[in-house]
Amino acid sequence: MARPAAYDSIADWYETEFLGEPDDDPIGIRRALASLLGPGSGRCLEIGCGTGTHARQVRSLGWTPLGVDLSVGMLRHARGRLPIARADARRIPVRDNAVPAAITVMVHTDMPDYPDVVREAARVLRPGGILVHIGVHPAFCGGFADRADSAAVVIRPGYLDTYWTQESWTDQGVRDKVGAMHRPLPELLHTFLDAGLVLERFDEGGSPVPITFAVRARKPA
Repeated sequence: MARPAAYDSIADWYETEFLGEPDDDPIGIRRALASLLGPGSGRCLEIGCGTGTHARQVRSLGWTPLGVDLSVGMLRHARGRLPIARADARRIPVRDNAVPAAITVMVHTDMPDYPDVVREAARVLRPGGILVHIGVHPAFCGGFADRADSAAVVIRPGYLDTYWTQESWTDQGVRDKVGAMHRPLPELLHTFLDAGLVLERFDEGGSPVPITFAVRARKPA
């Protein structure tokens, strides 16, 4: 996962300046959660829960949220929003086949070992359980993409590679502060298939060029 010290150092900025109002949805994260997670009951594990900003919506959909994250600084803000545990996402302190749903929201680029994280999510899911992934769009967001013009994206070489970078078109985001892992879209999708999950639905958010890409995958019953 990304260095916990790095996220610890920006946790207050992330909470107070980066996230915006909790009901804002400029890049479609809330819409994707509503569509792909949807109403349900039982525990929903958020892997990489950060400050716990998504817990209220998960709860509003009928689920009982709980979260794990590696950053003490981020978890300090999450405390009170949902039950939390400090843990490496590759070794979640949850037994096999224990939860009906899990989500990862805007965190896969923080996790160089994301394939291991998805396999761990598959382990803790019940048969028939769902994993919802919402992340930056691999084809349009990354060190190779210049989004300075809100009406267009300039794509430079780099999309086809897998690499960690702090290169960014803006100093107002996360990548330039803590770095991000890029994987092209086919590699990301194979992550779910290699974990034994079945891909069910997809979503894109943001305009006029997508910023987020979301997946719902299911553990076979």
